[in-house]
Amino acid sequence: MVEKTVVEGVRWDESEQCVIVSVRPDARRRGRCGLCRRPAPWYDRGRGRRRWRDLDHGTVRVFLEADAPRVACPRHDAGHTLAFDQQVAWMAAECSKSAAAELLRCTWRTVGRIVERYTADRDRGTDRLAGLTRIGIDEISYRKGQRYMTVVVDHDTARVVWMADGHGTDVLTRFFDELGEVRAPRLTHISADGAGWNTQVIADRAPRALRVMDPFHVVAWATEALNTERRASWNRARRELGDRETARSLKDSRFALWKNAEDLTDRQAAKLAWIAATDPRLHRAWRLKEALRAVFALAKHRPTAALKALDTWIGWARRCRIPAFVDLQRTIVRHYDAIRSALITGLSNGLIESTNTKTRLIIRRGFGFHSADAVIALVMLTLAGPRPILPGRQPSAA
Repeated sequence: MVEKTVVEGVRWDESEQCVIVSVRPDARRRGRCGLCRRPAPWYDRGRGRRRWRDLDHGTVRVFLEADAPRVACPRHDAGHTLAFDQQVAWMAAECSKSAAAELLRCTWRTVGRIVERYTADRDRGTDRLAGLTRIGIDEISYRKGQRYMTVVVDHDTARVVWMADGHGTDVLTRFFDELGEVRAPRLTHISADGAGWNTQVIADRAPRALRVMDPFHVVAWATEALNTERRASWNRARRELGDRETARSLKDSRFALWKNAEDLTDRQAAKLAWIAATDPRLHRAWRLKEALRAVFALAKHRPTAALKALDTWIGWARRCRIPAFVDLQRTIVRHYDAIRSALITGLSNGLIESTNTKTRLIIRRGFGFHSADAVIALVMLTLAGPRPILPGRQPSAA
């Protein structure tokens, strides 16, 4: 692309098998920083004539050639035109880096550097941590072997504002260090799961913020407690009663027990009816799980009623004589204030779970990544700001 430039000549380079377009900036563009476009004082002649890779003309490579005097303004050491960077960034956001590298005839390392440069240019002068009031915190696995990344999203803008390799107290403390002592007290709501590492850091660094327990994780606890009781019932039937047929049926009942009551198929409903008749204790565990899920469903329309329903559920679970659910109610009592906040505010980690789903898609599309930094770069490219657009195009209407 040679907009706002003067074309001095076009020639074919036989040795390189490419087209060379000699250009110079027009009078109004001389002496400007190539990054911020602002006028800047002359520094030196730089390295003389330079070439920049431009978009291909059909199947023929194209390079722009021009003098490259330097000005006293920070800039990147880029060997590509802005249009080329834009197209690479757009392709990296829409397909795998290997596909982008193949189509644009560059290495995947070059694609990675361009992604980092494009994101840095887009976010230059933007402080993603400014103005935060409601955030969500979670971790996501990106490789086998318990390799995690920590993700922080802004509930108000629905964008990722911070991401780092690892998880735990030290990583989350690093986020609050970057947030700073002035901005951390301005946080009003923080949604997260019940992991001890984030609970303690949040209490220490943002004591005024309302900590909100993610409802999805609370219901997941109930599902795990139900599965624990299902395994206990299976073992009782297999070992104590010697009833292999019943044990086999209990083993095959996982999906009927896990599924929401309104989503059961006819066959799963029949399985649940069989459990109610043959193992009342396991059926009671299923009812406890469904009742806890109903508490959060009720909170969407009647928060006050949901709070009373939660207290009723705690009393029922405390007296149910099912060890897994007795332990669960202790956990819920321990996190009672955070769960109560979730019922009142309606805030959840649904946004960050959506972010994690998109991050997994990025990882799957790239067939895995060797480092967290590569994943983070693509997540920041696509989820931390405006998505790249093709050069010369306008953003599509929302």
